[in-house]
Amino acid sequence: MQFKAMILDNAEVSPGYWRMRMTAPPEMLAARPGQFVMVRVNPSIDPLIRRPFGVFDVGTLQPAYTGAAPQPYLEILYRVVGKGTGMLSTLHDNDILDILGPLGTGFEKGPAGEEKLIVGGGVGLAPLYLLAKELVKDSPVRLFAGGRTRDDVLCITEFERLGVECYTATEDGSLGECGLVTKVLEQRLDATANKGQIFACGPHGMLKAVAGIGAQRNVPTQVSLEGYMACGMGACLGCVCQGAEHSAENPDYRCVCTEGPVFEAAELKWEGN
Repeated sequence: MQFKAMILDNAEVSPGYWRMRMTAPPEMLAARPGQFVMVRVNPSIDPLIRRPFGVFDVGTLQPAYTGAAPQPYLEILYRVVGKGTGMLSTLHDNDILDILGPLGTGFEKGPAGEEKLIVGGGVGLAPLYLLAKELVKDSPVRLFAGGRTRDDVLCITEFERLGVECYTATEDGSLGECGLVTKVLEQRLDATANKGQIFACGPHGMLKAVAGIGAQRNVPTQVSLEGYMACGMGACLGCVCQGAEHSAENPDYRCVCTEGPVFEAAELKWEGN
């Protein structure tokens, strides 16, 4: 689905990280946690390629004016890393964006009542908020959020408002435990005899570590990958990654945009990536 969206709010939530709310068609409310949208940041050909962003949240605004129709909205969380995201951060209320989505596969929720362990870092927390919003309806949810500094740990208050129990870790010790968030995750799994399911999104090194923890402890683990996408629909093949059975003799590639971005961690090849 392609649509025009009007920006309702675009604010910096932490140094270098921005949260944008925009209008959306009612069909966008059916977006699954883990899906993404491709955004054209302006109508010109520079930058030419759309940028992919995980769906942070969807919902419906109830206008204060009597008789006004409810307005569905879409939110993305992004970090300014280059020209495209830099341009996004300069946009204001009422500016118009061209959106393609929702695209890709989402997370599978797993059995109701079972503890859900969500692991994210930096802008990797973006698709995990909508996931947490769904999971708390029928399961206890714990969030493990990490980053280099406290500036990389985003929107914790929003997760807490959902009823999610939050644990934080930073490499410089400026927030929560000092060190990697995966250590905090392991402490929780030790305390619960490896019960529950793991859902993760973030830097590749963190995902590789989480996949290893899940495999060693036989805990079901889903990961959401970030890929370099030009089209978001499987045409450019710029986002392929190696599947678990990949070798020189047996090529096994997965397309992140159409087969993912969410995969069972065991489906992917992690060693040497």
